[in-house]
Amino acid sequence: MPSTSDLVIDAKRTSDVLELERGTPAVEVMDEISRQLAPYRVEDRPVTGQTVIYKDLSIDSLAVMDIVMELEDRFDVFIPINTVAEIHTVEELAGAILALQARR
Repeated sequence: MPSTSDLVIDAKRTSDVLELERGTPAVEVMDEISRQLAPYRVEDRPVTGQTVIYKDLSIDSLAVMDIVMELEDRFDVFIPINTVAEIHTVEELAGAILALQARR
């Protein structure tokens, strides 16, 4: 079983994958995360991979956990709470989901 830090490191390495063409798992993950976070945007700024979840969005920890649970269900993964605590950007969240999917 990978450690929490392994997943976050994998998430950062996976960021290159996020630039793939439409229809790929990476794009689907980013689209779903962006859709889930859209209600929390500030001043209609778009949600991008570089968006810092707690800094750039108007969101609290309860809403983040609800979104994480939705993403876990949608992508059939389990993101350990320690990993969630170490994720700061949308790109890191997407990378963690992709890394967990790859391990299945």
